[in-house]
Parts: sequence; C-alpha cells; structure tokens
Amino acid sequence: MQDSRIPAAVLAAQGKASFPGASAAYAAARQALLAEAIEFRRHMTRLGEQRRALPPGPVILKDYRFKDEQAFEVGMADLFGDKDTLVTYFWMYGPQRERPCPMCTNWLGAVNGNAADIKQRVALKILGRSPVERQCAFAQERGWRDLNFVQTVGDDYAKDLGVLLADGSEYPALVVFKRDGEKVRLFWASEMTREMADPGQDPRDAPDIASLWSVLDLTPDGRGTDWYPKLQY
Repeated sequence: MQDSRIPAAVLAAQGKASFPGASAAYAAARQALLAEAIEFRRHMTRLGEQRRALPPGPVILKDYRFKDEQAFEVGMADLFGDKDTLVTYFWMYGPQRERPCPMCTNWLGAVNGNAADIKQRVALKILGRSPVERQCAFAQERGWRDLNFVQTVGDDYAKDLGVLLADGSEYPALVVFKRDGEKVRLFWASEMTREMADPGQDPRDAPDIASLWSVLDLTPDGRGTDWYPKLQY
C-alpha cells in the first residue's frame, strides 16, 4: 500500500525557529533533527499498532496468589477489578532489601502522578515480594496516594518471570495482562534484557517510559553515563 503521508523532510521544512538570530548551521541541523523526530514519532506509532495487533497470548494456567492492600489473598483475575486490562510493575523491593531500588522508586513516583488517570482505562497494580504492609509504608513515606501495591505470595510469579535470581536479588518487570472471558492471558511483557543493550548503554526499553530519562535526553548533556537517581539527596 502506498504511503500517502507527507515526507518527514517536507514537514520539517515548515518548522520555524522559536527565537530569531539562529545561524544557518543551527537552522539546518534543527530542521534535520525535526525530520528525524517526525520519523521517530511515526515509528513509535507503528510499534504501538504492532503491539495492539499481537495474536492472543498464552493463558495463565498457574494459580498465582497475591495479597492486596487489605492483606486479603486474591488471584490474578481479582487484580483486574472491573477492567479488562491489567498493567503490572514488579518492583525491586524484596524482603532482603533494606530499601527499594532507587530506579524503581523514581519511575513509580512519576507513575503515581498519572495513576488516577491511568486507572480510568485499565487496572494498575504494583507487585512486590515484600509484605504489602511494608510496601504501603514506603509509599506513604514518599507521599504516593494513587498507586495500589500487591504482595506476591511465594516466589513462583517472580521465578516464572525470570526476575528472581538465586541470591535473592531481583530485576523489575513491566507486564500487561488481558482478560479473555474467564481466562487471563499475557498481552505483552517488556523483554529487552541486559544482553540486548547496545555498547556503552545501560539496558533500556524503547520507547523509554521513564520521564526522568526522557527529560534529560532533551538537554545538552543528555542522560550521562554515570549518574543515577537516589532515594534522597
């Protein structure tokens, strides 16, 4: 099928510099960058369409158990509430950790600001191996009001995801499930492993859903190579 869209370079030529006085070199480089950004936006759109067009994922057959914020034991289907889609984030706050992972904490802080809106469309649950009371206590410390924390009962869920290592350390996991009648299916899971990182880069997903890095990527020095967020400064 023929692409009827206007070429990115043609669209970029319509761009106007925000302030006068730009050099010819800056104007040309900015226009080329804008064309690249338009192509990137289109690629992101295709990526989203391809994700939504995935065939039905595998049915979740194991009866994973969880504890909700009231410490009631529930199954995975219960985490959906009245929604058909469940977005989960398994964060690195296992019982062996004195404090949660700073990177997970940074991301969850940003998600908390959007959680009330996200939950209008889908169920959103933050899963962790620590007791749910411990997770909620940290959330209260951070002032997170709109995130719902869930304890994984036992380690089968983390082990089956491949995010629990033999020494008790963990990796995070972003996983989306879909309700299919009485069944629960995997819809999509982040699968970019550490081994898939390009030379000189930290492992990351694409698009990068962490607003911290997206903002720093807009700056002259970028995200850097040796700076990471902390729990406190």
